[in-house]
Amino acid sequence: MKVNWKELFPEPIRTILGRMPPALLDQVEEVRIREGRPLEINAGNTYHFLTPQGSPTGNPEEAYVPQKEVTHRLLDLISNHSLYTLEEELRKGFITIPGGHRIGLAGRTVLSGGRVEYLRDINGFNVRVAREVHGVADRILPYLIDMKSGQVFHTLILSPPQQGKTTLLRDLARQISSGTKLTGGSELLQGIRPRLKVGIVDERSEIAGSYKGVPGFDVGPRTDVMDGCPKAEGMMMMLRSMSPDVLIVDEIGRPEDAEAVMEALHAGVSVIATAHGRDLSELSARPALRTLIAEQMFQRYVQLQRTSRGMTFRLADGKMRVLQQTGAGGEAFG
Repeated sequence: MKVNWKELFPEPIRTILGRMPPALLDQVEEVRIREGRPLEINAGNTYHFLTPQGSPTGNPEEAYVPQKEVTHRLLDLISNHSLYTLEEELRKGFITIPGGHRIGLAGRTVLSGGRVEYLRDINGFNVRVAREVHGVADRILPYLIDMKSGQVFHTLILSPPQQGKTTLLRDLARQISSGTKLTGGSELLQGIRPRLKVGIVDERSEIAGSYKGVPGFDVGPRTDVMDGCPKAEGMMMMLRSMSPDVLIVDEIGRPEDAEAVMEALHAGVSVIATAHGRDLSELSARPALRTLIAEQMFQRYVQLQRTSRGMTFRLADGKMRVLQQTGAGGEAFG
């Protein structure tokens, strides 16, 4: 189900966004709404406040300031006028809506037994705009395929937040599932058409953008999606019931995630996962990932970085030997 993300907002925010310069509007990745504070956007990894006329400004005093009635209307819209149906999402602190757009929430927590039971008095929203970019994986996928077997190498994609991991993951799923030959005529891909069964474990409904279980993004014709399911449990369910050739999962980091990845690797299933981190040394400091890295369970590492010219990547094998990279002045993908 495709959703125009600009239609998610109540007036006057919708009108303000519509007044933005089109080139800037096309780059919007986040819209941050904080009750009683300036309206802010992240566009092209640069933050701006927005005036009532839709103009970007660095001065918060010039910006439009949403008040309680606007934030309440926004909450009504994103919850479809029923917060009670979103109790689990509110416990996690975010809501994913049709189209894969994720809305982070801030407010007052209600605790039970020392754990977050509920989120109330919600007054802060971070709307993350999900986009589908066909071809973003073109320059990376050749290095993720074993030329002898035609199978996909176990791969970990890493970067800080908002560098394009989920967008890349989505296109990898599409291309591996469809077997569509990549554009660009890379010699590495001659005769390689995987057409493998792909299983996506989409805990936050961001990769496939599912609505009522049906993917909103093109993730390929041979792809099954376990939507809204915790990663570790979802990987085990996929292994037991859907016999995937490749498992795709976003943002691993907990001990149970690492155990499920290990189980999949030992079952002969390829895994492509992402994790937050600037480099492997940072990831190695996290106990849940340290063993996977130390034992070279991943055969490929893709490190993403965003620059003013687009996305660049550095690709290494399981022994951390660099196979390919683009520098700040080189050609970028995406």
